[in-house]
Amino acid sequence: MSDRPRVAIAMSGGVDSSVAAALLVERGYRVVGLMLRLWSEPGRASENRCCTPAGIALAQRVAARLAIPFHVIDAQEPFAEAILSTFVAEYRRGRTPNPCLVCNREIRWGYLRRHARAMGADILATGHYARTREREGQVDLLTARDAEKDQSYVLSVLDQEALQHSLFPVGDLAKQDVREKARRLDLPVADRPDSQDLCFLAGDDYRGFLKRQAPDVFRPGAIVTTEGRQVGTHNGLAAYTIGQRKGIGLSAAEPLYVVDLDERSNQVVVGPRQKLGRSALLTERAHWINPPAPAEPIDAQVKIRYKAAAVAARVIPVADGTCRIEFERPLRDITPGQAAVFYQGERCLGQATIAQSLGESA
Repeated sequence: MSDRPRVAIAMSGGVDSSVAAALLVERGYRVVGLMLRLWSEPGRASENRCCTPAGIALAQRVAARLAIPFHVIDAQEPFAEAILSTFVAEYRRGRTPNPCLVCNREIRWGYLRRHARAMGADILATGHYARTREREGQVDLLTARDAEKDQSYVLSVLDQEALQHSLFPVGDLAKQDVREKARRLDLPVADRPDSQDLCFLAGDDYRGFLKRQAPDVFRPGAIVTTEGRQVGTHNGLAAYTIGQRKGIGLSAAEPLYVVDLDERSNQVVVGPRQKLGRSALLTERAHWINPPAPAEPIDAQVKIRYKAAAVAARVIPVADGTCRIEFERPLRDITPGQAAVFYQGERCLGQATIAQSLGESA
């Protein structure tokens, strides 16, 4: 019997987690496959992006091919409590949330990891594209080798205790190498397309989901210009995002963009493109992966959305644990509710939820 540790691999029926499981087996770990059964809307379970019956069947086939145990963990109730309630609450506040970060902290490295440890697996592995490195008694979270697939942004909520018991086996590989590995191993998921949507939306637009699950979010109000002049009406702040141009329903001499969502007055604020740029933002309390938190301002690269490019910035810690972030150049799409994630080169330092944008428009 192998003396390597027992590792739980979070499986989804996709190619990344399947190849991650295969790599762990090759490296001599004692591997157990775990798949989360997440919440889905009644009558729409077959459309759920991450745990359809077909996805579960594929994960079972991969586990059988690798000769590892496989279990499905029912996480519908904790997922609904931790993710859906926050998702709806943020839209009620006129903010745009990223539920994947909450899911990683509360569900994968919370609920799922507790189940893994109960099975004797102290290490949780996933198919995320990221890397770790031990340094000076701590673990650094690093970006993936394949910059196009890097997922360190959604892992920036993890702390030292979680990272010290985590593995990311595909973090050193390019996506094409992962698919080729799956083909060589004759895994049935080699050509399965990547999922791009939030798992619980069941292929629908988030607006449709909210209209079914929380219709009160869509409270009509005024559309006003940055000068305060009303130019139209809206059907609810949740239908709009900062930087949006299409679908506003206005006719004007020049294109108008959503510049702000004012929850207090229930107004959508619009203006020309040049009104979008902001040079700074304030965050909620920051999470630092490698404590202690910096006491002085630091230079970093900051991503304000998952697919946004990292931009040079000055991160200024505030005494209450929040941060002020000043950018080298104005950014168009600073959106309250999204995460600002801090980097220095390949190392992810941490993150904080964006509270508000600051500074004059570009």
